Amino acid sequence: MTVSPATCATPDTPGQPDSTPAESGGAAGQGGATYTIAELAREFDITPRAIRFYEDQGLLSPARVGSGGRQRVYNGRQRTRLRLTLRGKRLGLTLNEIREILDLYESPRDTAPQLERFLASLAQHRRVLERQMEDLQAQLAEIEQHERQCRALLEEHARTDASGTESQSAVRRVR
Repeated sequence: MTVSPATCATPDTPGQPDSTPAESGGAAGQGGATYTIAELAREFDITPRAIRFYEDQGLLSPARVGSGGRQRVYNGRQRTRLRLTLRGKRLGLTLNEIREILDLYESPRDTAPQLERFLASLAQHRRVLERQMEDLQAQLAEIEQHERQCRALLEEHARTDASGTESQSAVRRVR
């Protein structure tokens, strides 16, 4: 996957206007588009439980409304944080790495530290993936070697069986 400047640019930046308004209009209430947990779960094809998990991990902090604050209401900023969290997971970042990057977005508007941190995380993840790829290539080479050995043994076995069958039929004919 190639990361382009568009991957890191606004509208994914929290605090910036969101590029996609809620299709259903979201939950009524505060200014700007708002979303329920079910709407976000449907939009991002994840479970509400996953969203609550990200909330428990400090990655999201929705407003609470209703009696006892039982209903979660997510604004555009929270939706963007969820999108960035899911993107980070797809890239193989840990939740701690994702949290650090998201927290950088909460800092002043200077995006250089966020981009530098993101690049550092990507570089580290690339190194891990390259090591894993080397390991996988070595394992595939071993598998290929075992497959060749097994095929050779099967061919030898088939030749032995064929010559053994011919010998047995010759013995039967002699009797």
